[in-house]
Amino acid sequence: MLVLDNLQKTFVTIKAVDKVSLQIPSGQMVGVIGRSGAGKSTLLRLINRLIDPTSGSISFDGRRITDLRGRDLRLWRASCAMIFQQFNLIERMDVLTNVLVGRIAHHGFLSSMACAFTDEERALAIRALDRLDLAQQALQRAGTLSGGQQQRVAIAKALMQNPKILLADEPIASLDPANATKVMEALRSINEEDGITVLVNLHTLDTARKYCRRIIAMRAGCVHFDGPVEQLTNECVRDIYGATGLEAGIDESITSTSIDPARAGAGRRLQTA
Repeated sequence: MLVLDNLQKTFVTIKAVDKVSLQIPSGQMVGVIGRSGAGKSTLLRLINRLIDPTSGSISFDGRRITDLRGRDLRLWRASCAMIFQQFNLIERMDVLTNVLVGRIAHHGFLSSMACAFTDEERALAIRALDRLDLAQQALQRAGTLSGGQQQRVAIAKALMQNPKILLADEPIASLDPANATKVMEALRSINEEDGITVLVNLHTLDTARKYCRRIIAMRAGCVHFDGPVEQLTNECVRDIYGATGLEAGIDESITSTSIDPARAGAGRRLQTA
């Protein structure tokens, strides 16, 4: 289980993440939503330890992640793989080598750049690509692929880290609907088939409702809602995005007929500090 206890990150005077406490059991697929600047990306970067918290703690299966340093920290980042909106591939390298770079935490940077990978690792990389319908592109330069293909290569690369948690920071924000669907289907498949915990930041509510069983909504650095997707009512959405949220088309999938009145408001809705 991933546990965040009173986690806070302050940049000068701005509280990007403000006293967030969460418990995320292993194997969940969680959608994190909220307006730009709500603290979604900062939260994922704190979990991965790309940035350090100002206060509070992160624990996983009883191990205090905020105390890790050196090699232990590198191995945590490997087991808590991160997928970015910008793909983060080396475009001049072929697809297979990009995927193998996912083993960097286990090999070290120089060994990875020298392509000193085992036959077993190469076979694993091919299987990861095949799983994402990209095996035929293995020897193609990464920079020649479409955006959707590059994002799926990034997912294959993350799988090579043998992660226990997969963090995806708006992975479909720059993709067309068809490629966005392929990426989200891939993340859901990994969650269901491998039992890997997935936390995904999303900017569209209809996507979050379709693929995630649990929704965490952030506003001004705080958790404003935490509950099953069925409990994310129109009232909750207005609280999260503001009174004009629905009219602005932030959520086109929620209608009054889709809400179960018996469950309305049953989610954990929190007031901002």
